[in-house]
Amino acid sequence: MTTETATSTPTATGARTAKALEGIRVLDMTHVQSGPSATQLLAWLGADVVKLEAPTGDITRKQLRDLPDVDSLYFTMLNCNKRSITLNTKTERGKEILTELIRRSDVMVENFGPGAVDRMGFTWDRIKEINPRIVYASIKGFGDGPYTAFKAYEVVAQAMGGSMSTTGFEDGPPLATGAQIGDSGTGIHVVAGILAALFQRETTGRGQRVNVAMQHAVLNLCRVKLRDQQRLAHGPLAEYPNEDFGDEVPRSGNASGGGQPGWAVKCAPGGPNDYVYVIVQPVGWKPVSELIGRPELAEDPDWATPQARLPKLGKMFQLIEEWSSTLPKWEVLERLNAHNIPCGPILSTKEIIEDASLAANGMVVTVPHPERGEFVTVGSPLKLSDSPVDVVASPLLGEHNEEVFVGELGLGDEELRLLKSNGVI
Repeated sequence: MTTETATSTPTATGARTAKALEGIRVLDMTHVQSGPSATQLLAWLGADVVKLEAPTGDITRKQLRDLPDVDSLYFTMLNCNKRSITLNTKTERGKEILTELIRRSDVMVENFGPGAVDRMGFTWDRIKEINPRIVYASIKGFGDGPYTAFKAYEVVAQAMGGSMSTTGFEDGPPLATGAQIGDSGTGIHVVAGILAALFQRETTGRGQRVNVAMQHAVLNLCRVKLRDQQRLAHGPLAEYPNEDFGDEVPRSGNASGGGQPGWAVKCAPGGPNDYVYVIVQPVGWKPVSELIGRPELAEDPDWATPQARLPKLGKMFQLIEEWSSTLPKWEVLERLNAHNIPCGPILSTKEIIEDASLAANGMVVTVPHPERGEFVTVGSPLKLSDSPVDVVASPLLGEHNEEVFVGELGLGDEELRLLKSNGVI
């Protein structure tokens, strides 16, 4: 694991390969999760991400701490490969310095409440006057309309984007998903918008505004449920296990909701994550029937075709579960995979963090940290052959103040001292 901050990586021959976004400066005015998840991806792609924090720091530095007086895992796992500077943008000198930072940046990202940056005096018109080439990206909870001023949180976005109403079992309440589709899901959408704007700038010479709302990002991830909402007009959804359908897409437990039925079946010894998710394709029914000790069902006209099985999906997966519940999930997995039956074990967070293949693929990474020693984090899911990622520890608060303010903006050492004593940094 390297702790270098350079944006290039040694090749096998010793030469250095430029990262995909080398030379792109990102002014990161984000906090909590949705914005930092986006800017961390940009940093992993090689951008120089300068995280601008209030002198008190991103609130997540102190939230959900596992160790006293050390940046939390909440912060460290969302802010790797960045530099940190502090600045009080409510002061006049702070505004002047922010203006210079905007002038020197290619991208500016923020996820404050609606209108917060405008009230600082930095409207889009003002920002593009300072730097016509800048890409200015904002994350908000909602688009323009009746929800604009609502406070946005992860699960609020899930609730209002279509996820919660379609997650859970039919006879239970709506449920949130453990995947952070509202925060980190929006961050990925923002990265796509920023990269597209940077690409278009190569042609136009101009930057542009990028806006992504958390509700909209969740809705984009729930599009198949809107597909099914429209299909309901033509009758029940046969691939769902539900018996009754109203005028909206129901919660359907662990059903795949796709063209091939799937379900999570229990395995031995019956722990909370002793399950395997199994999908039964038409070609897979014969080997499944043999595995579960019911080979006659492969030819039985009441079971032999997908159309015949659809009305009794619950019974089908019950038969599979009667077999799977006698075996450990890894043995179930091995037997199903031997017949090319789509399946996957339900992996607990403990199993994931200890998974050797995920570590080998750079997805579970141990990172040295100057205060906590080391921590484990999720690596970059974006794998570029010419732009490999070295995950570097998140910065300490204001760690790069002197490097940026003196070394790059040209402020004097005495002014830096005064800025600190006056509460500007």
